[in-house]
Amino acid sequence: MKSLHCALLGAVLLCLAVPLHVHAESPPGSDVGELLDYARSHNPELDARRLNADAAAERVDPAGALADPLLRMELMDVTRGGRSNPTLLPGVAGSTKYTLVQPLPFWGKRDLKRESAAAEAAALRGGADETWNDLAARIKTAYAQHYALTRQFDLTRQNLDLVTRLETVARARYAEGLVPQQDALRMQGERTQLQGELIALEMDLHHSQARLNGLLARPPHAPLATPQRLRPQPAPAQLDYGRLEGRLRERNPQLFAEAERIRAAEKNRDLAYRNRYPDLALGISPQQAGGRIAEWGVMLEITIPLQQESRRSQEREAELNVSAAQARRQAAVNQLQSELAESLSALDAGQRTETLLRDGLLPQAELGYTSALAAYETGKADFALLLDAQRQIRRTKQDLLKVQAEQQARLADIERLIGENL
Repeated sequence: MKSLHCALLGAVLLCLAVPLHVHAESPPGSDVGELLDYARSHNPELDARRLNADAAAERVDPAGALADPLLRMELMDVTRGGRSNPTLLPGVAGSTKYTLVQPLPFWGKRDLKRESAAAEAAALRGGADETWNDLAARIKTAYAQHYALTRQFDLTRQNLDLVTRLETVARARYAEGLVPQQDALRMQGERTQLQGELIALEMDLHHSQARLNGLLARPPHAPLATPQRLRPQPAPAQLDYGRLEGRLRERNPQLFAEAERIRAAEKNRDLAYRNRYPDLALGISPQQAGGRIAEWGVMLEITIPLQQESRRSQEREAELNVSAAQARRQAAVNQLQSELAESLSALDAGQRTETLLRDGLLPQAELGYTSALAAYETGKADFALLLDAQRQIRRTKQDLLKVQAEQQARLADIERLIGENL
């Protein structure tokens, strides 16, 4: 009985431990890498594209396979010269002719069909990679915006605490007759404004969380970890346009898919020209008489390509399809090069703006606030100067967060264009 009680207790503890373990798992979102790993294995749109590419790959071998052979059976003299009732039994009829035929395409056609199907499958794989590229860029951008909103919320809450302390100071000085009542009222108005900003930021954070969860194929209200850090900016040497343009041509999945579509169109064009030549069919025909094979025959069939005008139209269509595929790829190259130049320019401007804000404007604003606070406490400055200095710090920090998030978005665009991380 004691052992039974121990076993039941162990089972209960095990059952309790499982949900505790599940609930103890931390939600994703502390850094963008966690979100990307989650999306790579859970996004249904990406899964659908990959499955379509896998399905297309299964069409490659059948495209180049021989057609199934044909078996034909002909019963001759089923009434045996009118001496018996009709019969469908091969050994009873006068004779039975069996024909086994294997269609044989002209030399090279099967290879062209197989290579065309392989190129189309590769284009679909490129499309799946393009889908992942776009999804990853959107996740990186959404994460950066979520990070900036989280930090803005914390900054606004810190400012609210600061304003509350300044309001206490203003009230105390007003009670001592050192400052007018307007100073305390202004600080109350500033506190109310900050409370309104917190409400707006809470709404923006909710929208940002729902957006991120949507990209991850999670419920809108699923919890996300607090974002801890942004990705570091690449070194200037990594942002050379010439090098990145070369990587774009080599690695961009959209260009890869367009190149494979060109290859498929070229194979289809070659196949259209190869259709000028006849296809063959080989067959053997044993003939049964009673219970034995009495004769053997060999058969050769050749298609006669008489419809030349129809074939010329098909060839012109194939040529135009190749030209169209080449034009689409060139248009994609031009568009992607333009986007790369724009993103690099925006990233460079953002980096310089961040340096100006972080190393120039923010220290100046903090110094001005410190000076204004000291002057206000000694009665050498009015409250408006102190409030303006405090607002300047808040605006500068908010602008710094926005610039950092924008840089992350531009970096995500660049990585989307070159098809890999910097």
